[in-house]
Amino acid sequence: MNFLEIGNLDGLIVIIVAIMIGPPILFFIVGMILLSKSKKTAAKIFFILAALYLLIGLGICGALINS
Repeated sequence: MNFLEIGNLDGLIVIIVAIMIGPPILFFIVGMILLSKSKKTAAKIFFILAALYLLIGLGICGALINS
């Protein structure tokens, strides 16, 4: 019954970390670009989205990794 064994799961960890950290970095970069174009309201919204996504992502994905 070798087909039921779990093998190397390093790729899964990399995908979870990418989902956890990737979008907040992207939102932050978009916010910095909009801030330089003097669209301060839109930049603040992207900064808030980045912070919320990072907080929720670290909570949910961090719980999945630690369990």
